[in-house]
Amino acid sequence: MKSILLIFGLLISSALLAGGYEIGDKVSDFKLKNIDGKMVSLADMKDSKGAIVIFTCNHCPYSVATEDRIIALDKKYKTKGFPVIAINPNDPKIQPEDSFDLMKVRAKEKGFTFPYIFDEKQTVYKEFGATRTPHVFIVSNKGGEFYLEYIGAIDDSTREPKNVEEKYVEQAVDALLAGKKPKVKETKAIGCSIKD
Repeated sequence: MKSILLIFGLLISSALLAGGYEIGDKVSDFKLKNIDGKMVSLADMKDSKGAIVIFTCNHCPYSVATEDRIIALDKKYKTKGFPVIAINPNDPKIQPEDSFDLMKVRAKEKGFTFPYIFDEKQTVYKEFGATRTPHVFIVSNKGGEFYLEYIGAIDDSTREPKNVEEKYVEQAVDALLAGKKPKVKETKAIGCSIKD
């Protein structure tokens, strides 16, 4: 019984430490540098219906495996009002492959169609409560303020696109575009731990 209580206590402690937004929370604006040197913020998206915010990076094999899916999400939903904003949360001193200069290289190689911005001070990912790369947060725009609608994985396949059966992000955005709430609001993000 004591061991069960100890495990339960550890789970609660780790959940509290993770912190971050919960479904329905208002999301604070942020301003981070894009690979083109310009600053990007949620306030820039005031004319959009929302945004698909994805914490991702260069080096993580899970992130690399989802890059084409992220590009496809942006191409499909940007014109419908839900553009992708990709944020690299990693400290390049710990993971040199995730440096700002190498972000530019990766984005050019892959032909990213969306902002790829750098959380240099590592504050934004903590506000969101991101723990992995990739980790998705879908926000909807309500009168210029953004509210969290979905947290988790892009889909139900971590590495192999051919194995995808449930497209969580697409289902959530489609529901929001139809004026409904997503049926699935939270899934488990699987990927590499954020390096800080």
